[in-house]
Amino acid sequence: MTHEEILAQHGPREAMEYDVVVVGGGPAGLSTAIRLKQLAVEHGKEISVVVLEKGSEPGAHILSGAIMDPRALYELFPNWKELGAPLNQPVTEDAMIFLGKNSAVRTPNFILPECFQNHGNYIVSLGNVTRWLAQQAEGLGVEIFPGFPAAEILYNDNGSVKGVATGNMGVGKDGEPTENFQLGMELHAKYTVFAEGSRGHLGKQLISRFKLDEGKDPQTYGLGVKELWEIDPKRHQPGFVMHTAGWPMDSETYGGAFLYHMENNQVVLGFITGLDYTNPYLSPFEEFQRWKTHPNIRWYLEGDESQGIKPAKRIQYGARAITAGGLMSLPKTVFPGGALVGCDAGYLNVSRIKGSHAAIKTGMLAAEAAYHAIAHGRQHDELTSYPEHFEQSWLHEELKKSRNFKAWFKKGLWTATLMNGIEQFALGGRIPWTLRRDKPDHAYLKPAAQCKPIVYPKPDGKLTFDRLSSVFISNTNHAEDQPAHLTLKDPSIPVQVNLAKFAGPEARYCPAGVYEFVKNEDNTDRLQINAQNCVHCKTCDIKDPLQNIVWVTPEGGGGPNYTNM
Repeated sequence: MTHEEILAQHGPREAMEYDVVVVGGGPAGLSTAIRLKQLAVEHGKEISVVVLEKGSEPGAHILSGAIMDPRALYELFPNWKELGAPLNQPVTEDAMIFLGKNSAVRTPNFILPECFQNHGNYIVSLGNVTRWLAQQAEGLGVEIFPGFPAAEILYNDNGSVKGVATGNMGVGKDGEPTENFQLGMELHAKYTVFAEGSRGHLGKQLISRFKLDEGKDPQTYGLGVKELWEIDPKRHQPGFVMHTAGWPMDSETYGGAFLYHMENNQVVLGFITGLDYTNPYLSPFEEFQRWKTHPNIRWYLEGDESQGIKPAKRIQYGARAITAGGLMSLPKTVFPGGALVGCDAGYLNVSRIKGSHAAIKTGMLAAEAAYHAIAHGRQHDELTSYPEHFEQSWLHEELKKSRNFKAWFKKGLWTATLMNGIEQFALGGRIPWTLRRDKPDHAYLKPAAQCKPIVYPKPDGKLTFDRLSSVFISNTNHAEDQPAHLTLKDPSIPVQVNLAKFAGPEARYCPAGVYEFVKNEDNTDRLQINAQNCVHCKTCDIKDPLQNIVWVTPEGGGGPNYTNM
């Protein structure tokens, strides 16, 4: 049964009216909601705000490095320390290291560009910061609906955004309503703010419908794969931040890694792979596992009986795409009836590997524009003051300085290192030139016949692991009897094109084992989609060579349930 048939048989949907609907309960969405309520209190007005969050709770789907610059948080809550925000571990030392297979060269700190310096920043669990922001929002009167994904954009007759509808619950694999069926509901608003994170399902539709990326460089992304470990106290250095470049990546592929020492003898390890890589045999997950075998990394994780050091224990795993195009790929962020904020638009500063401060700041700017529009009796028009105030902000200045950072890597690691050093250190970000991109990430993939296969070592179960055991500790779950939320425009393409021409890259770029090619009884190939494994990273939606895979919202509450990530 199609969506339209379900509506015809079970509709109409219940509708709720709000001044502002926020789609996504991450740092950007919650900051939008908080700032709206703060302004209402300041002016003695009432404003109704609701936040829809597809995860089981705010923070359940949040995954980031993360080193947090508290600048925007100070603007949102000048007294965040007194309010108990979980920024507990200040950065104490930075290290930038270039790795060879068995070598390591550390860059002297006195020549580190400002973008690699983290004095005054904090190593955080962004998921826990998000949970704290949700508490502050609810304390101000914001309604938060966890487990309710926004599945559809609603439009007024004049084409402006009217609001969103949540997904139906209790639809079986065959598309038919089950005995537990529950129709989604409509949420109408004067303005709808989209804060879904990188490659937002609805944000992608809005960018296309309103041509928001016209005249902009194609967006580019990275995949971040992350693990949380508990290590022996003798190897723990609270506040120590290590970034690495080089091995195991070849010099032509963008990528890098990090190891951050949090509180409580915990460290986070992560690996970022630019999704504009060319070799279809590359596996970001396997590159991460291989990186951990480098002597400078494994030292923190392996035990040493002679020194009384216990082996480290892996606690959590997760993965998420990041929007890395920066200022040159930033779409127009407003349209009739709404706005894009945070990583749904692409405000992450890739040179600093930081986006949470940008998410908070853009949420605040959008909230201020929406509040003043509503206060003057407006609705469903363009919030033009939001992008105008962004262009006057410290965030715009910061992103302008880093606009070429990732583009240089298309010329190789060493050229990129030299030129970014010149731009960021010698020129202080005052760059007289701009590099441009002309292709989206999926278009960079070369046919398998032109590439060398990569043979990855088998996991040892101690330092390196397989995908399925990793997904298990991400606490990922989806109701089994629901339609797959990973859809194919043309079911023949995976075998006839992706497997035949590109050696089936979806079986390698997915960090959760969702896609695998299996044999039918007649020995022909077919793509099997294990949608229950999906950690909602969005890599398939980005990297599929013919853009045949489309990620849609699953039933509410499905996906990972991250803690301390």
